[in-house]
Amino acid sequence: MLFNAQPLICTILKEKVKNGGLDVEKLAIFDIDYTITRKETLMEFFKYIVLKDIKNIRFLPRALYSGLMYSIKVYDEKRVKECFLKFIENIEEKDLAILTKQFYDERLSTILYKDAVDMIKKLKREGYMVILISASPEFYIKEFYAIKEVDLIIGTKFKFENGKFIREMHGNNCKGEEKVRRLNEVLKEKNINADFKNSYMFSDSLSDKPLLDLVGKPYLINYKKKHEIEILNWK
Repeated sequence: MLFNAQPLICTILKEKVKNGGLDVEKLAIFDIDYTITRKETLMEFFKYIVLKDIKNIRFLPRALYSGLMYSIKVYDEKRVKECFLKFIENIEEKDLAILTKQFYDERLSTILYKDAVDMIKKLKREGYMVILISASPEFYIKEFYAIKEVDLIIGTKFKFENGKFIREMHGNNCKGEEKVRRLNEVLKEKNINADFKNSYMFSDSLSDKPLLDLVGKPYLINYKKKHEIEILNWK
């Protein structure tokens, strides 16, 4: 007797129609700085550039100044990052790509929380789509694709003109509500229908509350105060 596939096909088609014709994905969303890394990555990038060429120490006063302007609320996060990144202004895009790969291999890969990497691998095995999303510049956090379980990386975008980095942010700083907007934008572009109720979000900070509230399984990482969201201690 031949197998009648029609009922199975009908069930699949009904599910597709119910979900707007899109496949449903459970997401495992991770912030980056202090969530999967032990340190703040943009400052690590600056330190790495200085160590590669000590002459770049001349950009330290600008870095300190931009930090001061942010702390007294003269600069917003967009302006402070544009000011801070003076140390790579006009670098060729291809040279920056080489530099960021070296940065990942020599520095970023050494400051990952083992527990974070283990969680990424565990959830990938369980069928989750792994997404890293950060306010840090996308031009270097894309190197986290070296973790083969990572499916998507979303960060703050910067502009290039005539193949050179120009230190101008493209769009908004990818933080808070902007993370939700960018995530939904990327999911729509890729025709991904997210099952947020059964998705995870991991972050060290309540600045990610919009994303933490979006999912059914939110976790705070190494958070020092008591909170209604469950706290995980990663090392």
